[in-house]
Formats: sequence, structure tokens, C-alpha cells
Amino acid sequence: MASTVLKFSDVSVVRDGNTILDGIDWTVRADERWVVLGPNGAGKTTLLQIAAAAMHPTSGEAEVLLESLGKVDVFELRPMIGFASSAMARKLPKSETVLDVVLTAAYSVAGRWNEEYEEIDLRRAQRVLSEWGLERFADRRFGSLSDGEQKRVQIARAVMTDPELLLLDEPAASLDLGAREELVGLLGGYASSTASPAIVMVTHHVEEIPQGFTHALLLKQGEVVASGPFAEALTADTLSETFGLPIELSENDGRFAARATA
Repeated sequence: MASTVLKFSDVSVVRDGNTILDGIDWTVRADERWVVLGPNGAGKTTLLQIAAAAMHPTSGEAEVLLESLGKVDVFELRPMIGFASSAMARKLPKSETVLDVVLTAAYSVAGRWNEEYEEIDLRRAQRVLSEWGLERFADRRFGSLSDGEQKRVQIARAVMTDPELLLLDEPAASLDLGAREELVGLLGGYASSTASPAIVMVTHHVEEIPQGFTHALLLKQGEVVASGPFAEALTADTLSETFGLPIELSENDGRFAARATA
């Protein structure tokens, strides 16, 4: 059995008297690709923040890459975690070249200053850009790219350091149909590779789940509705309970679609 990369045991988060996560038990292994679904306010982003070692739970225990939060230097842990989110994107200088946006991940900095990069770092950045269909944009300014191109640059940056865990917070949000399908296709190819790390992706829409993903965690009001392989956790019944209305779910060649039936 593949090694465990995330293990949440009775994890809760309370902020200003509000319970954001409530008693979450969840385990992610190295060969699994998870999608986290739920309505706004369900606790999805907070869950991802804990997985990224960017937040500690109020109670319970969270293990990330076999290290227990609160007992480990998170600054040593975070470089082993790739994280792409809109919040992270806002920290990236719009004037930076695409190559440098990806390259600076080697030092975990947003914006190139006086760091010295080795040839192996440069070759790695160039290879990652090629893998994500971005090589022709290497010398372009990050701020000049379309939303879809910027999303792919964020993911390329997140995988630049060859992480053991990749976290994606709504990577297809705001994209048009063409850009979404291009990104989902690239993510599907990456997820299907045995060389890729464990992946956890937050999304609102089952249509954005790439091929190659294997497991689902459904959250509602900070609690787990369902968790496990798609056949068990991603069903019309679990989606209906999660979103509070009757939902019909269909699947075709590893891609999902959902619509309300009432």
C-alpha cells in the first residue's frame, strides 16, 4: 500500500466562535488523486490550508507527509508541497517573466531578486513549461497572459520543485469552456502518470474533475458527507445531500456531469 501523505484525525477549526471544520477524519495516500467538493462555506479552502501546512487545526491532529503539525518546522515541510491558488497568484509580480515565475519556486519566493540558480533549476523550469504547454510564453510577462494561461503557469510553478503533494484550489475557476477543457485535459494527463505525486483539488463543479482522479471528499457545513473512491463517495445521492437539492449525476469516459432534477 502506498505511503500516507495526509492524515486528519478528528480535525476541527473554530474561528470567532464559528465552526469551520468539525471532526474531520481523512486519509490521502501517495497514489491517490482527490477532489474536494461542497457548497460555498463548506470549509474546503480551510481544509486545503491545513494540508498545505499554512494553518493549524483548533483541535485534532493533522499529519502532513508523516509530520504532525505543531511538532514540525513548517518552513522545512512547505517546500515539499506544491500549492496553486488564486491567493498565491496575487503574490506573483505581473511584470515577471513566465520563466522566472516558475523558476523562483526553487527558492519558494514570489519575484526574482538576487538568488543564484543552477543550470539544473533552469532546465527543470524549461521542462515543466514544456509539459504544461507554456514554452512559447517563457519570455512573456505573467500579467500579459490570459486567465487560462496564468492558471497553467501557477500549476507549473507548483510542480517545479517535484513536490510529494500537490494542492489545487479551484484551478479552473473563471475559465471559459475552451480554457477549462485544455486545463482539465493537461491535469488529467498529469494525474494519470504514476510518477506524479498525490493530488488534492478543490472545485465546485464535477465537470472540472479531470480523468485520472480516483477519490472524492464531500463537505457540507464543515462536516464530511462522503469520503472515498468515486464509486462510493461521488454519487447522485451524496451530491444531493451535499448541495441540498436533487441532483442527477452522469459519467462518460472518466468525465462527470451533474444537473438538478427539480
